[in-house]
Amino acid sequence: MASGGVQIRVRLWHKEGVPRNDPRNSTRRPPVPLDPRSLRDLALHYAARFATTRAKLATYLDRKLRMRGWAGDIPPDLRALADEFAESGYIDDAAFARNRAESMGRRGYGARRIAAALHQAGIEADLRGATLENAAEHADAAAIALARRRRFGPFGDTAGDPAIRQKQIAAMIRAGHSFDTARRIVHAPSQDKLGDCG
Repeated sequence: MASGGVQIRVRLWHKEGVPRNDPRNSTRRPPVPLDPRSLRDLALHYAARFATTRAKLATYLDRKLRMRGWAGDIPPDLRALADEFAESGYIDDAAFARNRAESMGRRGYGARRIAAALHQAGIEADLRGATLENAAEHADAAAIALARRRRFGPFGDTAGDPAIRQKQIAAMIRAGHSFDTARRIVHAPSQDKLGDCG
């Protein structure tokens, strides 16, 4: 920094007056465009590495196509490829939805947050509904798990402070729980009053 608080910016030049970080100085080869075989190989690699859904696989392949381009004349049908993977058993949207909902429930998330996560993963509405019915049966246990983990209400030592209680209720609502459930748990006088589901 020069005197008087003026910053001096130094640019490194590589050749012919072009900045060193300019793409024109890149020695990397351009990416090889995808063809049907390389597209399928990418899809297999992705499905083998990650628990995924048909929609997430199609989105991933679309991103790769935009990055690398396509060598064929007719653009590929990514939805059909994802459906083929689902029929072959490489992808199972129902198992993904069930596992994601159970995992989020154990971490203390409520039905609204679970529904948003399943929607974002591309799970269809009817399958989301069936999964959320099961999550609703365990809603109290999930809310209590969150309260226990975050030391809310009777699990903490600041239960008497109204401002802290309001923040705890707000945090539980953001986690996907209803206002009534959050208020009941945060205002519970003791852990014993929460019932058998904790």
